[in-house]
Amino acid sequence: MTFPDTFWWGTAASSNQCEGAAPASDWARWERTGRAPPSGDGNGFAHRYEEDFALLAEHGLPHHRLSIEWARIEPRQGERDGGAIEHYRRVLEAARAAGVQPWVCLHHFTLPGWFGDDLGGFLDDKAAGYWWPRHVDFVAETFGDLVFGWKPMNEPVAYALAGFLTGEFPPGRRDPDDFRSVVRNLHGANAHAARLLRGTGAPVATIHNLSPIHAADSSPEARDRAARVDEVMWRSWTAPELLEPFDLIGFSYYSGFAVAGDGSFSPYPADAEVGPMGYAPWSEGLGEVLRRLAEDHPSTPILIDECGIGTEDDDWRATYLRECLAEAEQAVEDGIDVRGFFHWTAVDNYEWLHGYNVPFGLFDRDRNPRASIEVFSRQ
Repeated sequence: MTFPDTFWWGTAASSNQCEGAAPASDWARWERTGRAPPSGDGNGFAHRYEEDFALLAEHGLPHHRLSIEWARIEPRQGERDGGAIEHYRRVLEAARAAGVQPWVCLHHFTLPGWFGDDLGGFLDDKAAGYWWPRHVDFVAETFGDLVFGWKPMNEPVAYALAGFLTGEFPPGRRDPDDFRSVVRNLHGANAHAARLLRGTGAPVATIHNLSPIHAADSSPEARDRAARVDEVMWRSWTAPELLEPFDLIGFSYYSGFAVAGDGSFSPYPADAEVGPMGYAPWSEGLGEVLRRLAEDHPSTPILIDECGIGTEDDDWRATYLRECLAEAEQAVEDGIDVRGFFHWTAVDNYEWLHGYNVPFGLFDRDRNPRASIEVFSRQ
């Protein structure tokens, strides 16, 4: 394939999914109250990180995005855990030693219980305006010398949707006004974090879940609903003060979807095969997202931050990955400034409300490589 030599090949994961829920996190409460399957110790990354980085280096995947779990390094308000801090430094040092460049995310859907549950989290202006920047500053100062790149927040709109509109994730609210407020606050907090993190000299990417959005039919109601969803997903983060602090626009891509007049969602295309997560992986949609980003933001480099498929069928994974790589290659050949492609994920992990029943990894939890690794390996 005709990707430049400087192209970033990597994988992505999150702390909660590969280390298990931090005891002091809001997700741990979610598990204790039966709202989510138990995560245990994730896929064992907390103890096997050196082995995992060696696997990635062996297969020519020199970039990896992980998250530093706020609830582990500050389990109680204003009290930091020295052991957890040292653990994350060892993880980052091990990545560097293996030749893997670490990208660090500071918020991947989970929060300390004292911040998210007790103080209102990003719904509360005071809590978000004081405790979040304080945390960002501490992470930048403590880990910045080991970080290749930053991704402050993972998919702010997806987090707001699950936590404040559908109620599937903590804090479990279902309030459209709260949803709109927290979307606004998250985007502001994300941009503030970017300004702070750029002081470390490492690139900072804003990460959004982006999909092609279609009206389910030609009715005015469906077209109006699709336009409103599009506005939130594609436009809510694009004001200059929200976008300018970032060096890259990163995005997660999994599928397209259609919106009906009643606000319900359905897979798109309608005849596409639906996976166990309920959506239809559709490789052509990745190309649509890349072209739209290039048209809307022609001067900002693009990073494919997550792309993968949850399935037991590794042949399907290999085919889908091959098609997605072809879409990315075509974008590069067309002159679109795509800087990298991160596969979700390296090693099978905990998949939120699905537990361990939906494998996304190029490796299983025993670290056995799947045949699909041959599609993505750069060796």
